[in-house]
Amino acid sequence: MTSANPYQWVEEYEAKLADLKQKSENLTENFAASSATVTSKDGAVTVTVGPNGGLQNLQLGHRAMELGGPRLTAVILETARKAQKQAAEQVLELFKPLGEGTEAYQMVSDSIPADENEVEENDTYDEVDDEPEPAPAPPPVSRPAAPAPPPVRGRPRAAADDDDDNQPW
Repeated sequence: MTSANPYQWVEEYEAKLADLKQKSENLTENFAASSATVTSKDGAVTVTVGPNGGLQNLQLGHRAMELGGPRLTAVILETARKAQKQAAEQVLELFKPLGEGTEAYQMVSDSIPADENEVEENDTYDEVDDEPEPAPAPPPVSRPAAPAPPPVRGRPRAAADDDDDNQPW
């Protein structure tokens, strides 16, 4: 680009704007359609999340009922985390042509959690205690407070030694 030819500069600038507009439209279209679906290793849980990580669908397989409450909860959370990470990586990839090298791109990239070491076949949900927690002790029984005496109506009585002065009869 030479500064001596203003027409060439304008043409190049318009081409850059058209490219940026096309990339922005692609990002908008693909972002709205992106989601991530992950199934747990044992097939008990399938989670689908949207581009913002929000839960869109949760499916429980036949094995889910065999897991019990605490283990099923752990499998759901683990599977959802994996789906959210996958969705975030998709969004970052979509954003790459438009924002790579910018602070915004770096912020999105930094918000994606690092890969955790893959846990062996005995996932973390296998380590969850299957024993239910004991029910909390019931609150102590307390008796209701006695009702307050009704207020005295009329004039308050004066002290005993003042009676003679105020009531001559």
